[in-house]
Amino acid sequence: MALPSPTPITLFGATTPSGQALIELAGGRQLVVAGRRPPLPPAGGGDPPPFLPCDLEQASGGGAAPKGLLVSFAPIWSFAPWLARFASSDPAGFHALHGVIACSSSSVITKRFAANGFDRDLVQRLRQAEDLLTQTCAAHARTLRILAPTLIYGQAGPLGDRNLSKLRQLLRRLPLMPLPGQGGLRQPIHCRQLAAVALHLADRLPQAGFDPSQPVHLPLGGDDTLAYATMLRRLQDATEPGDAARRCGLLALPPRLFQTLASPLLLLSPKTFEALLRMSADLAGFTPVHRILGGGPEPFPVLPLAR
Repeated sequence: MALPSPTPITLFGATTPSGQALIELAGGRQLVVAGRRPPLPPAGGGDPPPFLPCDLEQASGGGAAPKGLLVSFAPIWSFAPWLARFASSDPAGFHALHGVIACSSSSVITKRFAANGFDRDLVQRLRQAEDLLTQTCAAHARTLRILAPTLIYGQAGPLGDRNLSKLRQLLRRLPLMPLPGQGGLRQPIHCRQLAAVALHLADRLPQAGFDPSQPVHLPLGGDDTLAYATMLRRLQDATEPGDAARRCGLLALPPRLFQTLASPLLLLSPKTFEALLRMSADLAGFTPVHRILGGGPEPFPVLPLAR
């Protein structure tokens, strides 16, 4: 097992669950948090890492001078133009970086054929940001890895996801949840797993150096591939005894009947309608975490879960 790299890490997006998880997993690494707000203390106690004020939305980059290797869980459409401005205004400082690891989303793949405007705009913003990051780093021969995780879930410290946690809330409210058959395949990834992959790459990129032949884009998923209904059942089983989510029944309907019943949403909320249609789609087949980290796979769900 490789030892943690002595290269300093500057973390953006510390106020996301994955950013908070990275702080907790950082161990003896040199870690600085950049952002508009200081980081939260680690869940296990101790002092938070040093703080570097930086506003990604400021045209000047907020006056930050990050060093070492950059890891970002901030919105990629904010991080990418900030990084381009930093490279333009301080090329020597940018060239001194050991590499960049930025988190995007598998939505750039799974929603590329979406018909509703919200998802089309999301895919365009993701793709443009990924392209800008790639161009910026290639122009300065800096190593880049773009993580494209699917269905991030879980809790780190006080911060929880907004994906599976919403499904758990629905399970608590509904006596019965209709599904299109068993639903399509999913590959949820815990925020701690995503943070562990980022640290794993951060420990190795400085030694690897810039190699334009290496793939930049890394689609990433958890170690379990499950049908939608199986994912919901496991969520129910992972709740505390007596939790209302356990009492919700899962009603498997023929997919065509499910789509017919959902069709009024096409006029009321095209975004919601397409989200329901995607329940039948297979959104899996991404690189599982254990293949990168080594060791055995972690079955879904990895704890802790967001409440």
